[in-house]
Amino acid sequence: MKLATLDTRGRTSHRHRFPRKLDARGLTLLELTVVILVMLTLVAVLFIGANAWKNGSDRVLCIINLQNVQKGVRSFANLNGYEAGATVAGLQNQVIGLGRFVEAMPICPGDGVYSSGGDVIPDIGSLYFNCSLSATGEHEPLNVDDW
Repeated sequence: MKLATLDTRGRTSHRHRFPRKLDARGLTLLELTVVILVMLTLVAVLFIGANAWKNGSDRVLCIINLQNVQKGVRSFANLNGYEAGATVAGLQNQVIGLGRFVEAMPICPGDGVYSSGGDVIPDIGSLYFNCSLSATGEHEPLNVDDW
C-alpha cells in the first residue's frame, strides 16, 4: 500500500508503508563457499611449496656439512704430510672438535646420520663422511671430484 505525499519542493513522493528490500550487496552462501575453497586451495599449494623448499634446503645444508668435513680432512692431511690411503689413528678426533678444522660434529638437518670413513684418509673423489640419506639420492653430492 503506497501513500502519496508532497515533499518540501512540492513534488509528489510515494512512501512505502513497508520498508523496501535492502540492496543485495553481500555475498551469497554459494559465492562465500567458492571463495573459501579457492583460498584453501591456495594455502594447500603454499604448504606443498614450503615443504619442497625445506627439503631442498636440508639437502643443501647436508652437502655443505659433508664438504666442510672433507675439506677439514684434506687440510689435516696436507698440513701433516699424509697421502690419500694413509691410516691415522683417531682421524675423526684430529679433524673435528674445538680448535680443529671443523669446530663441531655436524648434524644432518634432514635427520640423517653421518658415518665416517674410519681412520683412513680417503682418495680424492671419495668422501670421508657419508649421510644415511645418500642411499636414496637425497643427500648425495653430484660431483666430489675436486673435494
